[in-house]
Amino acid sequence: QVQLTESGGGFVQPGGSLRLSCATSPSIGSFNAMGWYRQAPGNQRELVAAILRIGGDRIIYGDFAEGRFTISSDSATNTVDLQMNSLKPEDTAIYYCNAGIVVDQKPYDYWGQGTQVTVSS
Repeated sequence: QVQLTESGGGFVQPGGSLRLSCATSPSIGSFNAMGWYRQAPGNQRELVAAILRIGGDRIIYGDFAEGRFTISSDSATNTVDLQMNSLKPEDTAIYYCNAGIVVDQKPYDYWGQGTQVTVSS
């Protein structure tokens, strides 16, 4: 059974930083892709950052995240972290950890419960 558990959300002032962490079960090596998405009220869920593990590791970021956010993974602790710097009010959203597995050419997606990030003065 796949379990993704987020932590690290909270309230921060504009310009501040937060670090989100996603603990995975089974180990992160079991997944073909891991990443973070976010969803603000009234908006669709959007990609923040992801590590793709098909044919080698590749990292992708949403346009808004480039230069401000950094995704990383640690196989020793089975965590995928998202460091967010220079936060803006428009970054306010629920942030979700995502893991994907391809089995027999079929993709399977798994989601954490989400963690709230609020950026406000």
